[in-house]
Amino acid sequence: MNMPTHILAAGGIVEDEKGNILLVKTEHGGWVYPGGQIENGENVIEGLIREVKEESGIDVEVLTLYGVYSNTGTYKWHDGVTDVPTKIMMDFVCKPIGGSLCTSEETSEVAWVPKDEVLTMITADAIRLRYQAYLEFEGKVIYKEYVTNPTFELKLNRYI
Repeated sequence: MNMPTHILAAGGIVEDEKGNILLVKTEHGGWVYPGGQIENGENVIEGLIREVKEESGIDVEVLTLYGVYSNTGTYKWHDGVTDVPTKIMMDFVCKPIGGSLCTSEETSEVAWVPKDEVLTMITADAIRLRYQAYLEFEGKVIYKEYVTNPTFELKLNRYI
């Protein structure tokens, strides 16, 4: 039996006490909220805390799961050679508990952005969809399936 290969990732909407959202600017994704792949042997919460810190310099407490997403499209990575498998993403509400803004090898800019301005900065369809789910979150976790390449297509949208 061949074991399936999936990427597990987590994203964090970090909102400060003034209602600002933490965004980072990446080379391939533009402005996004911080997050990334969970490493082998790492749990999802630890991985998200690490990713937010690495990308932004901010320490967070992970509070609530608000969305689970599957990108079921397979496509070539930015190198044009590597196949990207199905991705499972889990998005969480987080609060900042320390640290200070700084860029990293993965981010060229980092900013606190007023909540109502975030969608004017995020250009990637999947990230916009996932941020909108945060804005609409009322306690029930959303599950969405989509593909991003060659074009964005929402395939499933339901609460779990």
